[in-house]
Amino acid sequence: KGDIDLVCSYVGYKSYRIQINLDSDIEINIQKAPVIELEEVKVYANSPDQNIRSTEISMIEIPVKEFTALPVLLGEVDIIKTIQLLPGVQSGSEGKSGFYVRGGGADQNLILLDGVPVYNVSHLFGFFSIFNSNAVKNVKLIKGGFPARYGGRLSSVLDIRMNEGNMREFHGKVSAGIISTNVFVEGPIIKDKTSFVITGRRTYLDLLVKPIIRAIPEAAGIDLGYYFYDLNAKISHKFSEKSKLYFSTYNGTDNLYFKDEYEWIHDDYLYGNYLSQGIKWGNLIGVLRWNYLISNKLFSNTTVSYTKYNYIKYNNYVFSIGYQGKEQERIYNDDINSGIKDWTGKVDFDYLPNPNHYVRFGANYTYHTFIPAISVLQKKLEGDKIESLEDSVEFEQIDTTFGNKLIYANEIFAYIEDDFQITDNLKVNIGLHSSVFLVDNKTYTSIEPRVAFRYLLTKRLSTKVAYSKMSQYIHLLTDSNIGLPSDLWIPVSKKVKPMSSVQYAGGLFYNHIDKYEFSVEAFYKDMLNPIEYKEGKGIGDISDDWEEKVEIGKAWAYGYEFFVRKNSGKFTGWAGYTLSWSMRQFENISFGKAFPFKYDRRHDIGIAIIYKSNEKYDVGLTFVFGTGYPVTLAQEQYTSIFTNISEAGYMEYFYYDYNSIDNIEHRNNYLMPNYHRLDWGFNRYYNLDWGKLTLNFALYNAYIHMNSLFVTKGYDRNGNKKFYSVGIFPIIPSLSAIIEF
Repeated sequence: KGDIDLVCSYVGYKSYRIQINLDSDIEINIQKAPVIELEEVKVYANSPDQNIRSTEISMIEIPVKEFTALPVLLGEVDIIKTIQLLPGVQSGSEGKSGFYVRGGGADQNLILLDGVPVYNVSHLFGFFSIFNSNAVKNVKLIKGGFPARYGGRLSSVLDIRMNEGNMREFHGKVSAGIISTNVFVEGPIIKDKTSFVITGRRTYLDLLVKPIIRAIPEAAGIDLGYYFYDLNAKISHKFSEKSKLYFSTYNGTDNLYFKDEYEWIHDDYLYGNYLSQGIKWGNLIGVLRWNYLISNKLFSNTTVSYTKYNYIKYNNYVFSIGYQGKEQERIYNDDINSGIKDWTGKVDFDYLPNPNHYVRFGANYTYHTFIPAISVLQKKLEGDKIESLEDSVEFEQIDTTFGNKLIYANEIFAYIEDDFQITDNLKVNIGLHSSVFLVDNKTYTSIEPRVAFRYLLTKRLSTKVAYSKMSQYIHLLTDSNIGLPSDLWIPVSKKVKPMSSVQYAGGLFYNHIDKYEFSVEAFYKDMLNPIEYKEGKGIGDISDDWEEKVEIGKAWAYGYEFFVRKNSGKFTGWAGYTLSWSMRQFENISFGKAFPFKYDRRHDIGIAIIYKSNEKYDVGLTFVFGTGYPVTLAQEQYTSIFTNISEAGYMEYFYYDYNSIDNIEHRNNYLMPNYHRLDWGFNRYYNLDWGKLTLNFALYNAYIHMNSLFVTKGYDRNGNKKFYSVGIFPIIPSLSAIIEF
């Protein structure tokens, strides 16, 4: 207390001296001027013992630099495919970007982009994810021991944060691969005050296909194509050291289209057929976030956001007739629209009363609008009346909308948690998450306790245990494993209750000389009220409301996970192994017997290795092995004869139909062949006067193992029935170039 003469010095920089009077807390930011100029050196690191000292269990963070060093499919760096290499995470079908955590479904993953839930994360029917690696700052996956601040899903949290931009310098990056181009730019708007970052990506599959179609004479008038694009942008503004404002947005769309135009002349009439079909789906997200340091012990984060996922299937046909300067059009439109929209407001507080306590608390309100498959059918007549044309006047016009009505829902949750040190060796995170969901004059509530303990056995070895209760108020209706965008998001109802789960997790965590991390975990999870389509029902069945097409049951999963990671040196990377079981049971499915979940994989191995000996190149390698997924196949088949009788006047006609009927003991009664694949990638770096050039070459499925995508029936050479495994992905090479400036 009193007058202080403060001197700040560092090797290579000019000393800084200031006189201050200490009568209260003072914060001083010092910008030091260098004495000598050296090349910039950046160091990125976490505390080397964070994994053993924190209370977080079943949580893994992956540095963004590791995403770009690993081999990629068709030149596209994919965060989700890297997540699939981690223990406890199962991939979907061959090449897809879906993931399934500890026996849970795809809808049980809470995927956050700057704190906002994302409902569809797939481009190109699931082969790529919507997350552009250039826009990502950090990635965290939580599989269990969920902190109280997270809720609304049962199985995992994938928390992805976007880059905030550089407030002092402009930087950019352009990458071009086989199917897409990616652009990234960041820099200051007002130096040291406001920054921006923007990334954009577009595929050009449609542009590559067009010349091929035009070269085929029979395809005249046909236009067929597919593309996707996405755009990430973020603006950061610093009002002061205590107050900062962020605005981020994402907009991405997939478009698969087919057009066919044909015209002809007959008896002085000009006829035309114009057909336009396709599907479009995508996400739109907007986030406004304000950070404010209320005091040196209390920090607030206020967020307002909007998110929309929309799927449109359209089928438009126009038949036109032209005669003597007049034109008439008969228009047929058959469209399907589905999706979900959210408006959200939330506030979060971080409170540190003393070094032994870290308290978080907050509240969230979301207004949901569900659009569960609304169909529009139109038949209309436009243009001139052509009297000489037979039946040109008589035309039944239709304009109707049918299907499920819009559903509105309100979701509210509040939480509080404290991460506190009890003794030097014992630390605990205890919290409570409470939620309310209001839909269709029905109110559901949930109280969810969370607790996690960490005990230090030695300075480098700790043990952790955790208990989590979770609830989920929305479901994803799907009858496919290929990530179709037509999958429907629907809320709970009076008939369909919320899903809930209880998960226990425990493990040992060890660090060796700050280079290696080792962990072994065990988990057990019970789930109530998962839903499944009834036998014979699916998305294509529009005869019933969705509530009448599903069964409600129970599920459970348990297993062991082993993980080792090397964080420094020429060789870095990780290896994970999972031994797990996942079961489902429904009263009216599979005769009421328990059956394996379709993503139950007994053994699963994921290995990622990066070798970098100098600044000129690095090599990445990934290997995956997994027991085959369960599949439902008939054990035997028999023929049934049906006799139909119809009457025509005084005569009766008899028809005999011979139908083959499959006899299936229970659902998912066989296993697909084991899955294994090796990917290899190579990056060559060139330092140029104006920036940096990177050439990337990668091989997907390097030793050409044809993994099974599905199983089909067939016959062997002797005419006996046989099941055949079908794979469609051989070795796939890719080449891309990245320019940084």
